[in-house]
Amino acid sequence: MRALIINCTLKPAPQPSNTEALARVVAEAMEKDGVTVEWVRAVDHDIKPGVENDMGPGDAWPAIREKVLNSEILVIATPTWVGKPSSVAQRIIERMDALISETDDNGVPVAYNRVAGVVNTGNEDGAHHVIAEVTSALADIGYTIPGQAWTYWHLGPGPGPDYLDDQKGHDFAAKTGRAMAQNLVTVARALATTPLQAPPS
Repeated sequence: MRALIINCTLKPAPQPSNTEALARVVAEAMEKDGVTVEWVRAVDHDIKPGVENDMGPGDAWPAIREKVLNSEILVIATPTWVGKPSSVAQRIIERMDALISETDDNGVPVAYNRVAGVVNTGNEDGAHHVIAEVTSALADIGYTIPGQAWTYWHLGPGPGPDYLDDQKGHDFAAKTGRAMAQNLVTVARALATTPLQAPPS
């Protein structure tokens, strides 16, 4: 089983990413359960704006899309900015919009029988709002969202330190991250055994 984690930080490599640090908790738990985990740091790629699979020369999305379609599990990892998912996360979701109209040879939408979850970090409140926005979009696209398929870290309202700068709250974030990994893998395996069928005509 394969998982893809798309890190939607605004920071290009090699800058440290708080969101990646928390997402690694989820990745390590999935790897212990036999899942192969691949990473994409979206800001390091020239992902063109648009809602098509290929927006022309130089567009990095087609190669990332292949990784999405090769994975049974998708994790969108995003910081909170201005109370919302990052602009990078929004672009990823917009590019995934094209999947809604795609089906396999049996008429099953290509995003069916895949699961998705969210990792969120930020030093201000708003995690549940960010998680709701991202999971709602992924469900529209066709992904199955298991119960408690998210983890987050923040220190409440107002500015403050980042995840990598403060150990407060890490135990909660790690525990929910391990639960997230367990639920994603369990539901992905259930769907592999009993897959969703094509929508009725």
